[in-house]
Amino acid sequence: MELVVGRVAKSHGVRGELVVEVRTDEPELRFAPGSVLKGKLPRAKQTQEFEVESAREHSGRLLLRLDGIADRTAADALRGLLFVVDTADLPPSQDPDEYYDHELEGLRVELGDGTLVGTVNEVLHSAAGELLSIKAGEAFPPAGREILVPFVLAMVPTVSVADGLIVIDPPEGLLDPE
Repeated sequence: MELVVGRVAKSHGVRGELVVEVRTDEPELRFAPGSVLKGKLPRAKQTQEFEVESAREHSGRLLLRLDGIADRTAADALRGLLFVVDTADLPPSQDPDEYYDHELEGLRVELGDGTLVGTVNEVLHSAAGELLSIKAGEAFPPAGREILVPFVLAMVPTVSVADGLIVIDPPEGLLDPE
């Protein structure tokens, strides 16, 4: 399984630099000069490897220069490229309250009384924070619809990856269909 650590948003300048949306807590390690990144274009099955020549912050964004990408045309061809790592290569988290997205996806979601809400489909990252995208079960019709729950302690008091369970305490109306 692969985990996305960055996405090429666009080119920057005329010398092949890329603007990268960072999706990792350790950009200084993942995008360090000399490191090799695996990249995959949307809808592509194969990954290709890229060596980082340089990385720098500019106006709150990461600018990356890759070996072999020397001009704007080559950089534009990489728009949408996802930088990925194999989840098997990731060290376990040292913080018991931090989780990789892939650890949460597929977990059963219940209310405090044991009512099955559904399963986590994916973890969405937004400027306001993380959201659990839950595929609703039969108890919250229509089954299969998406329920978005902010991934904050007040609404998600219990996460047990070992038990495959997340317990939520949503405010009134959050689980109602729109």
